[in-house]
Amino acid sequence: MSTERVNPPELSPPTGFSHAVVATGTRVVFLAGQTALDTDGKVVGGTLPEQFALALTNLLTALRAAGGTPADLARVTVYATDVADYRAHAPELGRIWRELAGRDYPAMAVIGAARLWDEQALVELDGFAVLD
Repeated sequence: MSTERVNPPELSPPTGFSHAVVATGTRVVFLAGQTALDTDGKVVGGTLPEQFALALTNLLTALRAAGGTPADLARVTVYATDVADYRAHAPELGRIWRELAGRDYPAMAVIGAARLWDEQALVELDGFAVLD
């Protein structure tokens, strides 16, 4: 798979995302929304950063099981029940992302959600990747 991250100078500088990702490959992997569910199906972590770390870990686990790596991610959508809290923790969430997924950022969006499937969930991530 090859990816080209496109960040036009006419747009604001991206921080923790890419404005566009051109992905060329032969397989597309659609990743279901992942929250901070442990292996028993219970939401764990009382803070947004704790839940974000596990939700991202779960997303990357599904991606790796499908044969991909974090660099193969073309698009990730983040659903947050409190966007202001998400913004307040942005530097820490960025560190978590870099630690778990590296610096090859996909195209991303953060969407405010009134609530997620599991009431205790503060954040959910879904996305897709393109693999060779």
